[in-house]
Amino acid sequence: MRFHNLSLFLLGSQIASTSAFAPQTVQNARTSLYATNPQQNVVDTIESIDATVKGALSGMALAAALWTAPALMAGTMDQFPSVVSNDAFSSSIASAKEMASGSGTRVNKDPESLLRYGLPIKNKEVRDLQKSIEDIKINVSSKRKSAALDDLKKARGIINTKESKMTASCRDAKVCSDILASMKSDLEPLEGTLRASVDYQSGSDQERKALDDSYLTQDKIQKKLTTLEEQMIPAGYQTPVPSDYDDLPQLKGRATVEMVVKKTGGEKFDIEGQLFNEAKMKMIIDGYAAPVTSGNFVDLVQKGFYTDMDIQRSDGFVVQTGDPKGEADGYVGTPSKSVGAGKHGERLIPLEIFPKGDKGPFYETTIEDEGRGGEATVLPFSSYGAMGWAREEYDPNTGSSQFFWLLFDSDLTPAGKNVLDGRYPVFGYVVEGADFLRDVKEGDIIASAKVTEGAENLVQPK
Repeated sequence: MRFHNLSLFLLGSQIASTSAFAPQTVQNARTSLYATNPQQNVVDTIESIDATVKGALSGMALAAALWTAPALMAGTMDQFPSVVSNDAFSSSIASAKEMASGSGTRVNKDPESLLRYGLPIKNKEVRDLQKSIEDIKINVSSKRKSAALDDLKKARGIINTKESKMTASCRDAKVCSDILASMKSDLEPLEGTLRASVDYQSGSDQERKALDDSYLTQDKIQKKLTTLEEQMIPAGYQTPVPSDYDDLPQLKGRATVEMVVKKTGGEKFDIEGQLFNEAKMKMIIDGYAAPVTSGNFVDLVQKGFYTDMDIQRSDGFVVQTGDPKGEADGYVGTPSKSVGAGKHGERLIPLEIFPKGDKGPFYETTIEDEGRGGEATVLPFSSYGAMGWAREEYDPNTGSSQFFWLLFDSDLTPAGKNVLDGRYPVFGYVVEGADFLRDVKEGDIIASAKVTEGAENLVQPK
């Protein structure tokens, strides 16, 4: 199906009138109008409105692309470039870099960070530690070496003075103490490479190596941080799910899925000039934030449903698959009594949305239909490669097996301020190999999809 310019604009106009966009647009304009410098105020106002409108148009295009029936999402999307120009995208990206997310901070694009924040834990001290450690990565990436050293000092101070408050939240305090000791030990070589990078000439090979070593050590530390935070999940914790959905698979925790995609005819994946025979991706599937959606996906992976399936859409906005050959639009299997079956016998699952601050997800309705438009969800669409579940536009309970990876620039989709959060569930992120999505095209084949960790967390229907 082709989308015409007029229909896209009308759909986008309708979206722009919702609470997700309109208040933000007005608020930005009013703030600029009341600036202290009258002359600069006029320029700022014009630039702010211009960038905001362009950003909204970019969001409209994305919404129009996604608000379609799953069977149609694999259709041709070649009308999009004429809706929003490249200049509009570039301008909106530039302004969005300063846009606040739903949590009031910079847009968080790091999938592993988002997964840590999505854990069902309550410990202020470990969140402070997490921020300091993650800020080291941000500052190393932008060569703000002194700032990275300051963050390292903060992290060390938190470990030294707040250990008891952190271990008090752990299922096993001794395990957490050992993790913290190991993290503290790793801070020493990290400090050494950071200080060395300060001494080297900017742009030199020595500086680059020192920063690369710092980046690798920081990554080692943040993985230990993840293990520490996972120890803080209460024993036996399960995200509450209404009993209506007991006849659907559910993921009670997290699982790791590894997927290999290949091109036909022996072609290779070209990632910034480097060629690869296959695309390998590692995904964390989150049953804490989306137990029913995640359970459905992991169940289908284990059944081999996605193996040998082709990629059905790749348009610069999303990469999508999950539509089997034949008349059915999804997986045909035993349906849920509460949701029922699709017109061709597809097993359907309910729309599942988990707003930040709630005790669990709500089902079968969007966040705007609940009167909560603009609220952030536990897992947002703010990371390249975020995984969302496809459905028909006007029926929230039509998802079956089709899902997508988001490719749209996350600067344009901060948490709670976009047209995706609360309308589609995020059920996982690509944590390794996301760059391959840049060259995954329609017709590429999923050679394998396997659950490599967490299979024991899948609970089959009663």
